[in-house]
Amino acid sequence: MTHTALVLAAGHSSRFGSDKLSALLDGEPLLFHAIRAARAAPVSRVIVVARPGLDLGEWPGEPPVDALRIDSAALSQSLKAGIAAAAGADGVFVFLGDMPRVPHGEAARLAAIIGNNIAALPRYRERPGHPALLRARLFPQIARLGGDEGAGRLLRARRDVVFDEVDDPAILLDVDRPEDLHALRS
Repeated sequence: MTHTALVLAAGHSSRFGSDKLSALLDGEPLLFHAIRAARAAPVSRVIVVARPGLDLGEWPGEPPVDALRIDSAALSQSLKAGIAAAAGADGVFVFLGDMPRVPHGEAARLAAIIGNNIAALPRYRERPGHPALLRARLFPQIARLGGDEGAGRLLRARRDVVFDEVDDPAILLDVDRPEDLHALRS
């Protein structure tokens, strides 16, 4: 099975007030933490779906990190563009650029439990988080999403989604406002 990791990073940080993905956490841009988690996944490549001008850094070695620049900040557009760029993969891991504390081993656990299911997600106290592992057979439905919709709406009512029950709330922690980043720094 070949998987690709998508790091969705095309948003405009409107609630943050400035470019949150370039804000520093532990001495490096927030986005770099998400890219590092994606590179730790069992994938053949990482695609960062980013707005024009966002610094993605340099990532030598394997798996390769490719940039896919898009002008839309809509979550559905980022996801659809990433999936189109991952054509030929059996599935994709979806990471969000504003989630810097995703445990690096989580993607491998999802790959181990997905079986024949259409998706695998970590779940903390009944709340699904990221990364999400989505099988290619879900891609046609994702292609029909619009606006700020992610795949979550498609997965909620399905019975062929498996969850990794975790004790770490990091699978839920994103940075939307400066106080979220401050809390991660504390």
